[in-house]
Amino acid sequence: MKKPSSSVRNPYSSSTSAVLDVRSMSVMEMLSKEVNMMMSDKLKSDDEEGNQVSLFTHLEKADVLQKARIFHDSVMVRENPLLCCTIMVQIIHLQNTVQALNLTESTEVFFAASKLFMSHDAHLRRMVYLFIKEMAPNCDPNDVIIVTSCLTKDLTSDANIYRANSLRVLARIIDAAMLGAIERYVRQAMIDSSNQVSSAALISAIKLFQSSTDSSNVVKRWLNEAQKAIGSSNKMVQFHALQLLYQMKSHDRLGVSKLITQCSKRSFESPMAMVLLVRFTAKMIHDEYVDGKEITQSHLSRTGLQYLERSLRHKSDIVVYEAAKSICGLPGIEPHKLNDAVTALQISLSSPKPAVRYASVKTLAAVSSVYPRTVSKCNENLEVLITDSNRSIGTLAITALLRTTNENSIGRRLIQISAFLTEATDDFKIVVVQSLERLCLTFTSKYGLLIGFLSNLLRDDGGFDFKKSIVNTIISLMHNVPERLESSLLHLCEFVEDCEYTALSTQILHLLGDFGPKTSSPAQYIRFVYNRVILEKAAVRAAAVSTLAKFAASVPSLRESIMILLKRSLVDGDDETRDRAAIAVSILNVAIEENPYITYKEHFDAEVSDISDVPSPDDSAVYLFRRQLPMTFEKLERSLKAYIDTPGAVESTSPLTFSSLPILEDLVDEGSMEATHGRENGALDLTPLNGPISLKKEKVDPAAVVYAVPELASFGRVFRSSSPLPLTETETEYVVTCTKHVLSGYVILQFNVENTIDDQRLEEVRAVVEGDSTVFNVIGEISAPSILCGETKNCFTVLQQADDHTLSPTSFSCELRFNAVTIDSSGEELGDSYEEEYTLEDFEISISDFLAKVKVNDFRRSWESMGNRNEVLEKVGLKFKNLTDAVAAVIDFLGMLPCDGTSLVKVKNKGKPHMLHLSGVFVSGCEILARAQIILDETVGVVLKIAVRSADTQLSRLVIQCIQ
Repeated sequence: MKKPSSSVRNPYSSSTSAVLDVRSMSVMEMLSKEVNMMMSDKLKSDDEEGNQVSLFTHLEKADVLQKARIFHDSVMVRENPLLCCTIMVQIIHLQNTVQALNLTESTEVFFAASKLFMSHDAHLRRMVYLFIKEMAPNCDPNDVIIVTSCLTKDLTSDANIYRANSLRVLARIIDAAMLGAIERYVRQAMIDSSNQVSSAALISAIKLFQSSTDSSNVVKRWLNEAQKAIGSSNKMVQFHALQLLYQMKSHDRLGVSKLITQCSKRSFESPMAMVLLVRFTAKMIHDEYVDGKEITQSHLSRTGLQYLERSLRHKSDIVVYEAAKSICGLPGIEPHKLNDAVTALQISLSSPKPAVRYASVKTLAAVSSVYPRTVSKCNENLEVLITDSNRSIGTLAITALLRTTNENSIGRRLIQISAFLTEATDDFKIVVVQSLERLCLTFTSKYGLLIGFLSNLLRDDGGFDFKKSIVNTIISLMHNVPERLESSLLHLCEFVEDCEYTALSTQILHLLGDFGPKTSSPAQYIRFVYNRVILEKAAVRAAAVSTLAKFAASVPSLRESIMILLKRSLVDGDDETRDRAAIAVSILNVAIEENPYITYKEHFDAEVSDISDVPSPDDSAVYLFRRQLPMTFEKLERSLKAYIDTPGAVESTSPLTFSSLPILEDLVDEGSMEATHGRENGALDLTPLNGPISLKKEKVDPAAVVYAVPELASFGRVFRSSSPLPLTETETEYVVTCTKHVLSGYVILQFNVENTIDDQRLEEVRAVVEGDSTVFNVIGEISAPSILCGETKNCFTVLQQADDHTLSPTSFSCELRFNAVTIDSSGEELGDSYEEEYTLEDFEISISDFLAKVKVNDFRRSWESMGNRNEVLEKVGLKFKNLTDAVAAVIDFLGMLPCDGTSLVKVKNKGKPHMLHLSGVFVSGCEILARAQIILDETVGVVLKIAVRSADTQLSRLVIQCIQ
């Protein structure tokens, strides 16, 4: 490779295409291309001609650091820039492996690399820029400043590539304090005649704006330059300028609306800028809707919708798709307003570009779940896509067709699906099965046809996940269409005869034990179950024995026959199977002796009216085999852990029962709730089919902090703990939150205190709580001994509830008191301590704090069994503009758990009353249920009708008082 002359100041001035190539490549692509270009003629394999030796083979950190010493040799840097580039590439590689450089090594190498600016080699200079950006985060921030002067000097270079790269690097390494030194250069570069420099300056401004609050305040002063840059004829400059302008005005709703209005009146050359503008417009309409303004009621929303509709006629595919997707995702939009967007997507279905076809059919599949009639006009185009070479497109096309199909065309759709599934992988088959489930729930009259199709799929080849999805689909349909229970069970029984997966066999057997005895002819399922005892693996045999025991417990007429089958398993080779059989035989023998029934033969000879094939209420077999646990295993595990953590519980001599376990709240997954909440309010689910799987977070008992304090252990078990309540702003010198731990007769207030002052240590920190209430009295305080800067510690205040006063909402004022000690960087005291007081925000102890969110398995049955003896009814008006906010507020006021998915307001039920079911447990252990009807009246607003039931009328009336 020929070394460029040192007199050439701009090595890229004669090649515009090279500059464009550099701009279009990512960092890693540019690095790879540079290495391959520099080493292609120098590194060849000794064994096979033409194969390159990797630069990263057998790298040792010490060896590479030793080689990096040549950075200090000015002669070597000028004569061998290729070697310098190679060493920097190896250092970057080490930094991303287990041989990462420590702080000292990174700083030394970084300082040495700053001397490479003396070289005029173009490739080396570009490598230096990349090296600085990669190594700066791992170096001491005070040492990074050493390259600032070199980079600032490049800002005034004649070479545009140097100016652009130096701007990008400076944006990565400087902070708000140093930003003022280069502000003038950045502002000039934003409106530079070179599009490359202007684009780099705008990107740097975006990066600085996002880095910190202080930096963003400086960048906001560059508004005039950004507005001039948006008028550039270059596409990338327009794109970056629009993005920067939006960030500058993102906290100003009026400024954002003006920006969108002004930009929508002009035509951008850049499709990417148009896409940004479309997204900003859609967000503006969404924000208007959140404020309670329908699209037809808001001028901004109407203007924005008109702009989105104009964008459907843009010449760029990406702009057309983004506009169509935004219109389809608008909340509360009327179906007829989607026609233009759906038509644009329909045209895109015939695009020669697979990406355009995929995006269009994906959006149509999402729209079809909410507005199937609107998408039905695209059925012919979707049918063509079933045979698309891209299986993702075919799967989405089938999903959309199954949602838009009518009852008469289901048979034809199943034929099309059969042809598709023969060549599809299991991932795509699973998506189709899920769509078939929704279709079956829509057209219950075609249940037999669809369930037969699913049963045939079970016999086809497929992996475990595919077969499991079909089994789960059939089980779900059994719950939702109970009149077809028996036919579904028979299909599963036929599948279990040839099932090769142990997990699925045991799942189906347990299902047979739950539902089989409830069918009209339970005896017909015994054959399928016993075949598993004879032919299957040990785990399946054990599950089959348990299923036989359930049949015997539920159907007295079959007990003696099942006993014969169970006794054969007493000599089984598997311990688990043998033990289950022994327990079942023993319990059934006792049940038969206590409650004798007619034999199986007499059952057919006797009159039907004389036979009672129902076990008695006190039957021991029913109690042991059929009675369900009062909680799930997951909740049982949490309850046992909380019981063990309670001080003195393990040493207690009282028996451990379900009633003695702690009451734990059933918390709803916030992420899934937000996603479902968005879809129910008109925002379509446009996430990928196979999105990332979110792992469940381990639930940590917040009461463990209380149990760890010996002085608080004597108060007993914590009933529930509230979420941390902030009592200060997060930017203040002392950040304080309060957690309310509710016990029987007491409330323990945990104050979490964080010290953010560098030169101050807090001692004897305590929270002083005062209030005028006669319900609670302060009986004790526990202070935090010492809190250094950056530390977070707890102090506690104990409140006792007065026995002679009824519980009512109580407000308290709060003040943080402590001794402040000034210290130096080593922690030594600089003078005497002094008392300090810091006022905190007021907080309230409400009635909802004494209610735990506990789920009931069957709300309707629990509501009816509780009766209306202690029911309290109330009708109130709420000051909300929409049902969604009203429902969320009622749930928050009462502090109870919504049941049966009633927390979601469906768009389809717009104008109709919304029913809300809530359940909970009071601190006394009393179960509470509530039913609320929420109506949106355009004349009077939101009207709430609520009924509360419990075992105590006073308690029901107390819960009603939570509505504010």
